[in-house]
Amino acid sequence: MANQIYRLIPTAPPDDHNWARALCQGEIVVRARSSGEARAIAARAEAHAAGTPSKTTGQAMASAFRDPALYGVRLDDGGLFPQAGHLGVLSGSFRIPAGWVAHDD
Repeated sequence: MANQIYRLIPTAPPDDHNWARALCQGEIVVRARSSGEARAIAARAEAHAAGTPSKTTGQAMASAFRDPALYGVRLDDGGLFPQAGHLGVLSGSFRIPAGWVAHDD
């Protein structure tokens, strides 16, 4: 399966009640082999940015990137990023709430 470039874009309005359980991270661009893998890569990167231990899956599973009610995934064929290369986040940044304390589940 060939790598593709995907844009994860918040689709729920800012006042959607679902944002109460997850932080909107804005648009994230990911190199992945599928839209599902793009969601997983973004969720893992968000957990890593929060300092969550790599063996912990709870934070990645709770990520808004995994929720189709909050984030849509669109194939990006604009050519800004090459399809070849390592899988991962290519653009975007993660905000971590003040006072966040990472812990090992």
